Amino acid sequence: MVILQKILRSIDEGIHVINNEGVTIVYNEAMAELEGMPIEEVLGESLLDVFPSLNQETSTLLKVLKTEKPIINKSQSYLNNQRKQISTISTTIPLYYENEKIGALEIAKNITKFKNLSDEIMRLHQELSRPLLKMNKIKNYTFEDLIGKSPVFIKAVQLARRAANSSSTILIYGETGTGKELFAQSIHYHSQRHNKPFIAQNCAALPESLLEGILFGTTKGSFTGAIDRPGIFEQASGGTILLDEINSMDLQLQAKLLRVLQEGYVRRIGGLKDIPIDVRIIATTNKKLIDMVEKGGFRRDLYYRLRVVSINIPSLWERKEDIEILTDYFIKKYNSQLHKQVWMLSEEVKEDFLCYEWPGNVRELENLIEGAMNFIQDEHILSRDFFPEYIVIHKGKNNQQDTLVSLETNKSLPEVLHSIEEQYIISTMAYYNGNITQAANKLGIKRQTLQHKLKKYGIDANQD
Repeated sequence: MVILQKILRSIDEGIHVINNEGVTIVYNEAMAELEGMPIEEVLGESLLDVFPSLNQETSTLLKVLKTEKPIINKSQSYLNNQRKQISTISTTIPLYYENEKIGALEIAKNITKFKNLSDEIMRLHQELSRPLLKMNKIKNYTFEDLIGKSPVFIKAVQLARRAANSSSTILIYGETGTGKELFAQSIHYHSQRHNKPFIAQNCAALPESLLEGILFGTTKGSFTGAIDRPGIFEQASGGTILLDEINSMDLQLQAKLLRVLQEGYVRRIGGLKDIPIDVRIIATTNKKLIDMVEKGGFRRDLYYRLRVVSINIPSLWERKEDIEILTDYFIKKYNSQLHKQVWMLSEEVKEDFLCYEWPGNVRELENLIEGAMNFIQDEHILSRDFFPEYIVIHKGKNNQQDTLVSLETNKSLPEVLHSIEEQYIISTMAYYNGNITQAANKLGIKRQTLQHKLKKYGIDANQD
């Protein structure tokens, strides 16, 4: 029992359990904080005595206790006992012991911050769709902004140019930092829809329930606190919607998106009216969707519906001949922005750049140039002094004189492997600005494992 109490205190979700008489028998600290109630005033008391505003119909716990039918992922917005606006997603299920009903359990997650963020995103989307804001306050990228001369990159640009002339859905694949949104915007502003809205939505940024409202809109009364509000499918009428990181979309939401694409209309959450839509969908992914399809993580029918046109953006490592062109471009850009007079990279740094594998691609290259130019003062050449150690010491995949694994080293194999692991973790953490979760995903290890290694090597990190 002591272990159970410790678990209930440590988890973030609110837990509320009642018995067959409607008396609370479990009520953890997270639920108490969520509802603004002292635990001692709830435990052992009848639910309706403690919460007089509820009844047999409005209480999800009592409803499930009566019907024995679970209520899954119900969105609610309400005022708690401290008169604070709270938004939750809760799941309520009946409890059984030896086939006998003994009560009901509710698990509630506080999504107030997410709900507020969702409302702000919707407000901004609506603002951006207004004609008065179609001025050049936000940078609109075109094909002229896609810089490179390597054959694989030129091929991707040519395919994107041809795709701009149609209204078919497009699936863009590329690693993080390769410029997927630049391609998407270029296609939009080169198409017949160029004078209509372009709205981008990251599918990984919000929980499924909030993302659904952003995409399809909401109807007043569909859930507590809901108002009549169009989704981005309505706001982008005649234009283009970019669904970024679509590989992160939940399977249930994928099914709803597929229906919209097939039928050409959208229905707001809680609404009865079918609203015709005319939008072009461009979806981007940093994972190969066909692999996710084979593993059951992405719907096969939606995959084929999206990849009518498929564009693969090469990584920076695959287009090394573009590194110098891009570097010159970013030096000119930040000379102007930072009021510097930098001419070029040193020859040593050029060699380092060609040997480095660029896990963050073009975005990482730009960030490195910007960072270096913030440190430089009166110098005109960016030398190794202005770049992180992991760039300078890194040698490429095929360099036999790799600094980390030189045959002249007098280190043992365990010591060499230890050094390689430490440097790779340092470079990955630096790229993700110390974010443990993102770095762990890149490294292919568990978050807890990475935390142990960071402590082992004495590497600082953000506690995300």
